[in-house]
Amino acid sequence: MITHNLGYPRIGTKRALKFALEDYWSGKITQDTLLLKAKQLRKEHWLVQQNNGIEIIPTNDFSFYDQVLDLSFTLGAIAPRYMESFNIPDRSLDLYFAMARGQQREGADVIAMEMTKWFDTNYHYIVPEFYKDQVFDLNTDKILNELQEAIELGITPKPVLIGPISYLLLGKEKEPGFDRLDLLEKLLPIYIELLQQIKENGANWIQIDEPFLVMDIAKDMQDQYTVVFDRIAKEVPELKVILATYFGDLGHCSSWVTKLPVHALHVDLVRGRDSYSTVLESLDPNISLSLGIVDGRNIWKNDYKVSLKLIQKAIGVLGASRVMLAPSCSLLHVPFDLDQEKETESLPSEVKSWMAFAKQKLKEIVHLSELAVDSLGNVSVLEQNMKVHRDKLHSDLIHNRQVKLAVSDLEDSDAVRKSEFKARQSLQKQHLRLPIFPTTTIGSFPQTSQIRALRSKLRNTRIDQGEYDSQIAQVIKETILWQQQIGLDVLVHGEFERNDMVEYFGEQLEGFAFTNFGWVQSYGSRAVKPPIIYGDVFRPHPMTVKWTSYAQGLTDLPVKGMLTGPVTILQWSFVRNDQPRETTANQIALAISEEVKDLEKAGIQIIQIDEPAIREGLPLKRGDWDTYLNWAIKAFRISASKVQDTTQIHTHMCYSEFNDIIKHIAAMDADVITIETSRSHMELLDAFVDFKYPNEIGPGVYDIHSPRVPSEKEMTALLEKAACLIPMENLWVNPDCGLKTRGWIETKDALLKMVSAAKALRRKYQGDLVSE
Repeated sequence: MITHNLGYPRIGTKRALKFALEDYWSGKITQDTLLLKAKQLRKEHWLVQQNNGIEIIPTNDFSFYDQVLDLSFTLGAIAPRYMESFNIPDRSLDLYFAMARGQQREGADVIAMEMTKWFDTNYHYIVPEFYKDQVFDLNTDKILNELQEAIELGITPKPVLIGPISYLLLGKEKEPGFDRLDLLEKLLPIYIELLQQIKENGANWIQIDEPFLVMDIAKDMQDQYTVVFDRIAKEVPELKVILATYFGDLGHCSSWVTKLPVHALHVDLVRGRDSYSTVLESLDPNISLSLGIVDGRNIWKNDYKVSLKLIQKAIGVLGASRVMLAPSCSLLHVPFDLDQEKETESLPSEVKSWMAFAKQKLKEIVHLSELAVDSLGNVSVLEQNMKVHRDKLHSDLIHNRQVKLAVSDLEDSDAVRKSEFKARQSLQKQHLRLPIFPTTTIGSFPQTSQIRALRSKLRNTRIDQGEYDSQIAQVIKETILWQQQIGLDVLVHGEFERNDMVEYFGEQLEGFAFTNFGWVQSYGSRAVKPPIIYGDVFRPHPMTVKWTSYAQGLTDLPVKGMLTGPVTILQWSFVRNDQPRETTANQIALAISEEVKDLEKAGIQIIQIDEPAIREGLPLKRGDWDTYLNWAIKAFRISASKVQDTTQIHTHMCYSEFNDIIKHIAAMDADVITIETSRSHMELLDAFVDFKYPNEIGPGVYDIHSPRVPSEKEMTALLEKAACLIPMENLWVNPDCGLKTRGWIETKDALLKMVSAAKALRRKYQGDLVSE
């Protein structure tokens, strides 16, 4: 059986790509140096895959920012606003990064393209922008250069491309009067020309990703997919096309997707087993089947015994020669190499023995291909794998009887506030005495190199806890006084003691393990190090009360307590796979609820429980939505409901399309929700307006994921747009997200302008509010 891979992590063992990108953006290295470092990373990653026995290896899975942006760049789908500042035909890296991050220098001031989540993962992509008279203009430099690099290394390459239909569906129409799928007729000839050039430059294989085939939308798209793949088969017949689906099962589409004229069909057997039998029965006899047998989205070792049954089922129907083995999806979503991790107190050797990162998953694919053909020849490998899973099942590290009882004792009343929102709102306005258009931030302030170095010194025992606390206290004090000075109404302590909004909490909860190098790309140079939930979760002690109380003691203005919600902690961790996710979410919710109660006892009047991942966790098929949303919203409410009516509960969500789930967002019953709206120019507010969202809302007025600082006029215009849509008494003023990744100079500049914009609106609308 042929082994292949769908994609590999780009960032390198120790985030080499992140540091190279940031050095380039700051001017520390040249473009030539950046390109050289990228070339070296690609070589390393290809050789890792080859040396671990993978036969067909992906190319074009490397990206400086995001693979969807790469395809937009390749196809010339570049928004008109960039044409004034850049020579579009050149396709320079500066143009590429301006599309991803915006640019504000040398007279150029262009905003970035919108960014959102890649299906139900924590990876982000840059949303293509489409226009009625869209022109596509092919530039193959990146794809063909990387293809040649791989061929010169003796790699059997398989360029990876997002399919034309999924690419269009991932984008947005930026003007009325057309459907982006209408552009398929224009796009397909350009796309086929790209495939022809790939073939002419030495590739025999091509992987075309069409993840939308597992979505409900695909049910009515048989004709479009048939046209696309018929044309490809007719015009590039020598190219062996692997049609890759992932993140779910083909469902109702199985009967016709299995007849498309491709060399092989890839299916996800981790998240999409429901239609496996149907796929096997209906697969065209000329098509091979690629089994996504190793989990590309979690870090637990594959259960060979289970996987071999699935593989043997395919062999029994198709024969071994028509079966290929691969991960379920790109390995982009897991860390690079478990061999880099040492057993520590935060990563016990027993827990580590249950895990596999990207490099180890390659070996699992090869092991399974060998075991499927000759299990007796590799009996020790199989026995060792079975022992790992037996040991894990019965491990004392996993189970805590008290936690299980607490979850089983939960009642509906544990997820309900004492009073309805309108009654709470009246009490909170009397208690907090905030102005109209109250200003705040989302929580974090810049994590400077000095702050990161301070944490590093503490970890390496170069300073003691006392010295660390003293320096953190000083930074918090300076930040509180500065926020007060510029006129913010609700302050935050800045989260300088926190490495990550999920990792920080996981480190203080039982049932979590942590790595040193388990980084996963989120977007661009942004990488996260997800905690690992391996056992029952509980809170042994308060987690945030110390620094929040200290900050509140420095000012008479309210300081928000800052917490991460249970669903986001769940979604942004690698989660145990031996119990329902709902159960784990409830365990975390109970832990957060205890923290909320302790903050309230300490005198904190406003508590923000961030849930940016609620929308991200939504199942891909609509029929599964209600089940997920019911337990996810309940978990949030469990965490937030045991407070007095005068305590104001905030939540934050970013990069989410809310239209389809707005009633569930309202059911969270947060007193205030803050959301990302600046890149979409307040478009996301439409869902809240149409629904008549009853609670208070803070639509972000500037994009913190871009280095550009918007003008006061720009923010004022956004706020005025919001004020036409949302009742003034319900409207807050804030950035899109936390300011952790920004520098202090731009942060101070932006927040000064934001406060000025809010004050201008108060002057304009104060009389209107009084007259009402």
